[in-house]
Amino acid sequence: MSIVVCPMCGAKNRVNERAAAMKQPVCGRCGAKLPIDGAGAGGAADASHPIEVTDANFAQVLADAGDKPVLIDCWATWCPPCRMLAPTIDALAAESSGRYVIGKLDTDNNPQTSGRFQISSIPTMLIFQRGQLVDQLVGVQPKTAISARLARHAG
Repeated sequence: MSIVVCPMCGAKNRVNERAAAMKQPVCGRCGAKLPIDGAGAGGAADASHPIEVTDANFAQVLADAGDKPVLIDCWATWCPPCRMLAPTIDALAAESSGRYVIGKLDTDNNPQTSGRFQISSIPTMLIFQRGQLVDQLVGVQPKTAISARLARHAG
C-alpha cells in the first residue's frame, strides 16, 4: 500500500499496487486518474515527486538540472501556509514530465542556503535557471501562477 497525491486536487490516496496493476486507480475526492509509476512514495531520483534539497546537496541539485528550471519550495514543518502549499508543490512535481525540477528545502534544517538567499518569509519559492536565481514567489500562490512563472523559464 502506498500513498499517492492526486495531481488535480492534492488529496492523499492509499493505493494498493497489486490492484493498480489491473485497474487504473482514481482519486477518492475528485475522481481524477492517479499517477502510478511503480515507485510507491518515490525518492530523489523520481521526478514525479519533489526532491529533498539540503545545504549539502543544493549545488548538486542545480548542477544536475542542466538547462531545466528548478523550483525550490522553502518551507518549515511548523508553518501552516507551507502545509497548505504542499499539495500544489506535489502536483507540480507530478505534472512536470521532465520539463523542470521541483525540490523542497526545510529552512529550519538548512540555515546556510536559507541565509544565502535571505529567506525571511515562508513559504518562498525560488526558481533557478542554469544555477542562477531568476525568479522568486513569496507566500501561498495558486498553482496556475506558479506554473506560469515556471513556464517562462522552461525551454
